[in-house]
Amino acid sequence: MQNQDILMPQDRPLGPAMLRGWRRQCPNCGAGPLLRGYLKVRDACPVCGEDLHHQRADDGPAYLTILIVGHLMAPAILIAFVHYRPDPLVLASVFSVATVALSLFLLPRLKGALVAIQWARRMHGFGGGD
Repeated sequence: MQNQDILMPQDRPLGPAMLRGWRRQCPNCGAGPLLRGYLKVRDACPVCGEDLHHQRADDGPAYLTILIVGHLMAPAILIAFVHYRPDPLVLASVFSVATVALSLFLLPRLKGALVAIQWARRMHGFGGGD
């Protein structure tokens, strides 16, 4: 088992890294910004210099956003329709705005969390030295 530890470096702490990613901060130091703009991941952290260009979040954050928003909004629409019977235009307007707002809120945070998971598990080139 110890030979495997020598060959495979230990994973970094996942919980703190994911929390930092959720806050859109560098998963290594937690001080530098992770994103440049809305969704563009920086090539390196401006504070600690950790290389971040290895990340491969791709469609994962969008998929998770759709999954979460869909699972929250579908029951909410059903409850609102059954209990309050609002005008269909009001129902569509309110839930369209809520869906877009929640999606825009979640997308960069989930991207940060996914990049942090990759960093913590040393995936896609993040396996370099600490």
